[in-house]
Amino acid sequence: MADKINAVKGMNDILPASVPRTDKLPDSALWHWFESTVREVLARYGYQYIVTPVVEPTALFVRGLGEVTDIVEKEMYSFTDSMNGDKLTLRPEATAGIVRAMVEHNALYNGPLRLWTMGPMFRHERPQKGRYRQFHQLDVEALGFAGPDVDAELILMVRALWKQLGLIEGQHVRLELNSLGQPAERQAHRDALVRHFEAHADLLDEDAKRRLHSNPLRILDTKNPAMQAMVEAAPQLMDFLGDESRAHFDAVRAVLDAAGLEYRVNPRLVRGMDYYNLTVFEWVTDQLGSQGTVCGGGRYDGLIGQMGGKPAPAVGFGLGVERLLLLIQALGLPVPAPAPAVYAIAPQPAQLPQAMVALEALRAAGVRVLLHAGGGSMKAQFKKADASGAAFALIFGEDEVARGEVTVKALRDGSGAQVLRPLSDVAAWAATLQFPASPGTTP
Repeated sequence: MADKINAVKGMNDILPASVPRTDKLPDSALWHWFESTVREVLARYGYQYIVTPVVEPTALFVRGLGEVTDIVEKEMYSFTDSMNGDKLTLRPEATAGIVRAMVEHNALYNGPLRLWTMGPMFRHERPQKGRYRQFHQLDVEALGFAGPDVDAELILMVRALWKQLGLIEGQHVRLELNSLGQPAERQAHRDALVRHFEAHADLLDEDAKRRLHSNPLRILDTKNPAMQAMVEAAPQLMDFLGDESRAHFDAVRAVLDAAGLEYRVNPRLVRGMDYYNLTVFEWVTDQLGSQGTVCGGGRYDGLIGQMGGKPAPAVGFGLGVERLLLLIQALGLPVPAPAPAVYAIAPQPAQLPQAMVALEALRAAGVRVLLHAGGGSMKAQFKKADASGAAFALIFGEDEVARGEVTVKALRDGSGAQVLRPLSDVAAWAATLQFPASPGTTP
């Protein structure tokens, strides 16, 4: 027997619920429900779907994310194409690729766009719960919109998604908000930060010393307890904001206040990519240990010009799918089960042709049908029918089929009621199979 080949560490299979697994990762039914919910919510806000390649030129991320970010320095899966020598990278995030596509296709020529995508991203880091080498991200971008109205709309849209998923805002997830101002304001703040950290150089760990002159803002995000007091005393960016930046931030807050959305202004909130400006935000939870951020984003008005396009404002967010689904599992939130409406039983092979024709007619009418396969006793088949979660069992018995009929048995209303239906006009009674019958009634 050949040796078994396993998946790459930190890259996980998404399996049906019926497949036993020990790692407790979300099953495919939960994924499907989440994806359907996302499509529904984003459609309400007018966002269009886009797909970009998983592999992009390495230069795209170096230019877009910044050479001194952790992603570019340590986490990217990069390689040289053996055919032509191109330097390529498995995408570590989605925003840069979407912006590249918009610039390449001159997509903003006819005006602003609201876009979203969802798919796998790749980062070479130590796998742990909620943090994987291949992870999936929902990415939402509003391109060409300059005002605080779209910033606020994006945040409210995330709240609408939480509500649709059953998450309670303020209890299961909380919003943190900040403004990074504009480049000149950030530069003034950056210079002040460097002076502050240099004055406390004896407290800096090796990671902070490495970032001191390349990306001092990231020092504010340190988790080192020995540095917390010094970081808390560091100059705050809010004190360096000009009137326009403050007005933009105040306008975002005014909308959130009017909508009754609670949030905390966190002056230490920064983002991991260099391209952010003005509004930044994160939705966080206490339920997942150290991996507490489930959604983060903000405004990045300079990125489109930085990528070679005509300068245009933009704002967006990324949401970690695995992390969010783990949160839903941890909270035990109710998730609709993907059960068929009908479980079909054909005890004898002779009845299978008529049964298959009828089942195809039901499916064409929109009914979800699961056909029993593999034979077995009637008792075993009914046990399978019950375990499937189906509302009804269809029994294609020899006598019924000979008369041109099928038995429909209710499985979920407690009555076990049965009724005969004609095979000659399946479409006429298909609609009765969409939902469980009420107690005491027949389908």
